[in-house]
Amino acid sequence: MAATRAFLRSPVLTSLPVASSGMTTVLVPATAGEILTSGERLRVAVAAFLARYTGLSRAHTASDLRGFLDWCADRGVGPLAVSRPQLELFVRWMQETRRLKPSTVSRRTSVVAGFYRTCVIDGVLEHSPAEHLRRPRVPPESPTLGLTHLQFEALLTAARDSANVNDFALVAMLGLLGLRVFEA
Repeated sequence: MAATRAFLRSPVLTSLPVASSGMTTVLVPATAGEILTSGERLRVAVAAFLARYTGLSRAHTASDLRGFLDWCADRGVGPLAVSRPQLELFVRWMQETRRLKPSTVSRRTSVVAGFYRTCVIDGVLEHSPAEHLRRPRVPPESPTLGLTHLQFEALLTAARDSANVNDFALVAMLGLLGLRVFEA
């Protein structure tokens, strides 16, 4: 398990041999015909899964997957040998012990299910233990509320009085178009 913990903290793709051919990136063992240990199989499986993502999506997916791999390491369970009941326990742990919101639990469960689906596609596993995993119900309406009309008006007034002439334009654009700060 110490080796698994060290792997969890290391950059996943930097330690793997990678062969690139045009638009496709293929992960290969160091020598042809080499039999991979379970730790190396996990490393290649994680790298293959994360290779599907780029930028912030990759960072967030890696974080969610790391949470699951940490959970497995804490319980002495090999991630490639996990069963569906153990995944159900992981979901319950997130809900009851960590007290995460249903949307977070659902997202993290989706990442784990995607990881196992990739393992099946790549031939690492015969079947996905997450295939029939129950996910929490997520309400269709977001509980996050925006500003009220009066709050938005107060923000516009403050922006209009600002020394920076661009503040009013930015606040108006954000509020009227329903954008988030990072989208401006």
